[in-house]
Amino acid sequence: MQVKRFPRPPSFELADCAILIDGEAIVIDKPAGLDVNTPRSGAISVESLLGHLVFGFKRLPSIVHRLDRDTSGCLLLARNPKAHQRFAKAFEEGLVEKTYHAVLDGVPPEESGRVELALSKRSSAESGWRMVGDPHGKSAATNWRVLNVAQGRALVEFRPETGRTHQLRVHAREGLGLSIVGDPVYGRDHPSGMMLHASRLIVPRGAKPAIEAVAPLPERFAALGFAA
Repeated sequence: MQVKRFPRPPSFELADCAILIDGEAIVIDKPAGLDVNTPRSGAISVESLLGHLVFGFKRLPSIVHRLDRDTSGCLLLARNPKAHQRFAKAFEEGLVEKTYHAVLDGVPPEESGRVELALSKRSSAESGWRMVGDPHGKSAATNWRVLNVAQGRALVEFRPETGRTHQLRVHAREGLGLSIVGDPVYGRDHPSGMMLHASRLIVPRGAKPAIEAVAPLPERFAALGFAA
């Protein structure tokens, strides 16, 4: 299966994507089409561009969690090992609040709900790997609600309670019966790319104020009638 890539513009600078910087953390608004980790092809990635995100520190920041290549939005980096350990623990313990926005290829029959669908990985020589609903897989839960409808599609807010690989993409397709627009694996390609955006991230850090970052809807959403 050939997956379409959406290249970055020539003027792209990852440092310009920073939306929160303090002594422990950096949150960037990761562009769609940019891998978090360097792929086998050697293409540019957040990992390969960490040197552009030091902001006066000598130590490179470290990536705390992951977003799919074609998902845009809030990505947390830690500026020292102790901070990375605390942030990673918050993700593992389910203490991090994550909000995503997605455009579905259709409109759900209800205005809101909850998907509880365990997931597991499947692979084949013909189509590669993907995640599927599986009662024997790892538990996964997502709360959702419709925010707007335009041109026969719905803008939906997702609030995942777990962080499984491709969770929202599979919960949309198998749980709601509607794939995310532009999803090259669980739906179909779209000229604007995959319409999934990590719009808000809240990470507690004990007695210190929580990390709270918001990434506005990108322009590709406005092209489908869903302006920020």
